[in-house]
Amino acid sequence: MSQLIEEFLLYLRIEKGASSHTQAAYRRDLFQLYSFVEKRENQWPPDAQTVYAFLQSQGKKKPSSQARALATIKHFLKYLFRESYISENVSALLETPKLGLSLPSIFTTHEIEKILAQIDCSVLSGLRDYAMIELLYGAGVRVSELCSLKQKDLVDECIKVMGKGQKERLVPLGKQAQIALQKYLHVQQSVSKEHKLFVQDNGRAVTRFFVWRMVKRYAANAGITKKISPHTFRHTYASHLLDAGTDPRVIQELLGHSSISSTDRYTHLSTHQVREVFRTFHPRWKHSNTTESAVDSLVDS
Repeated sequence: MSQLIEEFLLYLRIEKGASSHTQAAYRRDLFQLYSFVEKRENQWPPDAQTVYAFLQSQGKKKPSSQARALATIKHFLKYLFRESYISENVSALLETPKLGLSLPSIFTTHEIEKILAQIDCSVLSGLRDYAMIELLYGAGVRVSELCSLKQKDLVDECIKVMGKGQKERLVPLGKQAQIALQKYLHVQQSVSKEHKLFVQDNGRAVTRFFVWRMVKRYAANAGITKKISPHTFRHTYASHLLDAGTDPRVIQELLGHSSISSTDRYTHLSTHQVREVFRTFHPRWKHSNTTESAVDSLVDS
């Protein structure tokens, strides 16, 4: 079965264009399931009851991680059935649980400025870190996309990003991000067109863990105690665009989401927007004597 798992992962990479991170997550979930089944001497591939027992054994994991594991297993079993490795489509018997939509943590503009203020731009590493944070917030790129950038991906006032599923997109850069990149590249002479844009002090390309640790350090120095990660800048990018009145379909394109439902997870309406829409369009505001404070209290509740 390990050979079938590897075959499935090859299919994901070649046919579906799955990223290395997606493949790694699928590999981990499937081999954990395989180990679970082997220890209990159950049948392989597992039936629906065994799959649910496996998920229950993963009780310490977040609901979103368990849902991803179930989706992985369903995809794998569906593949085995389609390729005639198994005679029954077990995946059809597995029901994916609906997860509640949790709003992501985001930064305020003041917190962004506080984080940037912690960076010492008199040294090369500071110029690099400043430019990376400007791209995380100013372009909404994923941390994996940031780490993969090359100098040749800078196109006029945009960056060319290779996203999930090997989908390429052009993302416009704001003036602050452009200036930060120019300052970094002016000092970082060793970066060639073909090599990674952001490198560590040892000359190696920055990694996801490097960026995560860097972001956590500057946020802590800025006195920000909320739970954050590099992805928080992407949430913030989308949320601030929405607050400014940007069409969600435009945000979808900028983020590189294949479905608008994915964009909905990263954006949410502010109370201010709710008030403004109500005041602009609803007849109970436009034609009544209701006081502003009363309406505000209703909206807040």
